[in-house]
Amino acid sequence: METNEKKPFMVFAGTSTRYLAEKICASLGCELGKMSVTRFADGEFEVCFEESIRGKDVFLVQSTFPNADNLMELLLMVDAAKRASARTVNAVVPYFGWARQDRKSKPRVSIAAKLVADMLSVAGITRLLTMDLHADQEQGFFNVPVDHLYASTVMLPYIQSLQLENLVIATPDVGGSKRASTYAKYLDCPLVLCNKTRKKANEVAHMDIIGDVKDANVILIDDMVDTAGTITKAADLMKENGARSVRAIASHGVMSGPASERVQNSSLVEMVFTDSIPYSHACDKVKQISIADMMAETIRRIEENRSISSQYLI
Repeated sequence: METNEKKPFMVFAGTSTRYLAEKICASLGCELGKMSVTRFADGEFEVCFEESIRGKDVFLVQSTFPNADNLMELLLMVDAAKRASARTVNAVVPYFGWARQDRKSKPRVSIAAKLVADMLSVAGITRLLTMDLHADQEQGFFNVPVDHLYASTVMLPYIQSLQLENLVIATPDVGGSKRASTYAKYLDCPLVLCNKTRKKANEVAHMDIIGDVKDANVILIDDMVDTAGTITKAADLMKENGARSVRAIASHGVMSGPASERVQNSSLVEMVFTDSIPYSHACDKVKQISIADMMAETIRRIEENRSISSQYLI
């Protein structure tokens, strides 16, 4: 393994995403950079790079899932790297939190996704590397290059490996129809939509299926699973309407509160998501697919000034 002194770039990890950064470094054949986080009694913390990064392209790996400490830690990492004379400061944020708040959905609310983008820009990032934003247009919130990766690069080969007959791609809500449609076109199979209404956030009131799932092997596609209420309700509805089997694939497994229990007790055969967020709950139906090689290849292409988009399947 080549030492960091001989490489033009260095990779560092935030506390909560170290597991992924270690796999990225293994794929790149480099050492994970040395960094410490000192925590004070009142909850404040200090980030310090334990080796020189002067003149280096620095890649800071940290997903910004709750709690807010993960975002604050990333901001301090960016600020410290800039002040330590890094040549470029690249934020590698596999899961970009707060992204669901991308517009004013009702009066007198914040647009948190834009605020977080501004905070990262002010802190001093040179580039953002992220995956499956809640809405593609959020790339426009940044005034620096955004390399927007897609989990489909690792998910599509997995779906093909299942060799399912009478495959149908479905989406648990109309908002995800574009993503699901892309999968369906690539796999040359039918698309089914679910139309839902909500009582309030994280609580589905009613759901209908638009399309035919009888005797089909259905795969539900979504960008994230939070409480798993929507996706398990959709799976149960598919089975009630004659589906042979139902699987779910999501880019980000937030899996809050009762999510694991809901998945375990649902009609889902399996729930597949990437390792953009750590998952430690016990659920036999959950499977994680790593994005480390994809992230590593993107970092390699950035360093070699090669095309990023050519590695996407769709």
